[in-house]
Amino acid sequence: MQRYFISEENIKDGSVFISGDDFHHLANVLRGKPGDKILCVAGRDKTALVEITEIANESIAGSIIEWKDESKEMPVKVAIASGLPKGDKLDYIVQKGTELGAAEFVPFVAARSVVKWDDKKAAKKQERLQKIAKEAAEQSHRAAMPEVHSPIRFSELLKVSETYPHKLIAYEEEAKQGESTVLSQVLNRLNDHDSIFMVFGPEGGFTPEEIMKLKEAGFLACGLGPRILRTETAPLYALSAISYHTELMR
Repeated sequence: MQRYFISEENIKDGSVFISGDDFHHLANVLRGKPGDKILCVAGRDKTALVEITEIANESIAGSIIEWKDESKEMPVKVAIASGLPKGDKLDYIVQKGTELGAAEFVPFVAARSVVKWDDKKAAKKQERLQKIAKEAAEQSHRAAMPEVHSPIRFSELLKVSETYPHKLIAYEEEAKQGESTVLSQVLNRLNDHDSIFMVFGPEGGFTPEEIMKLKEAGFLACGLGPRILRTETAPLYALSAISYHTELMR
């Protein structure tokens, strides 16, 4: 059954109204018709079973049949901060990271980031990435849509992380030296509704100065197994490990 994220402003007196890209997808791509049923997500764990009642020129109206009790989100909030990578790697991180349960994506400009976004590019790319997250959340039956931030400077990254009680750096030098316990120790300390902020470098990795500043801000450096992972693979490894520990082992 097709799933769409909608704002609470689009719900009124037991009815749901869908417009914009979702209207186009439902009306023109899926050829929806009155009587068809869809799922509409209006917030974390708030999903309505909806029957389409009317298809107009630019909007679709539906009647809420029932609210479904869904709990498909990770019990902990995971923010993924990625040093701007080359090409479409950030698209991949956001898409697959959303499927794996990430709650937030924070791209940042690292010292070794080859890619530089100007203000015009940043706004358009952030909008595109948010759309990728929305579609991935719908496809994977998420009950919440991750937020994708516009790229920030490294100094701002440190400020954004201040509200997170658990903070980790995925650092290849730790993996090369055989570090294998920090991630496990942090996961063992996690409680439901906890939050964890994980930082991943661009293709060239972090500079020693960046690692020093991150550690001064309370980050712990960890390895992600004995192999060196690509910048687009490491966040997915971490999310899989967190999901296994917090969802499958309980």
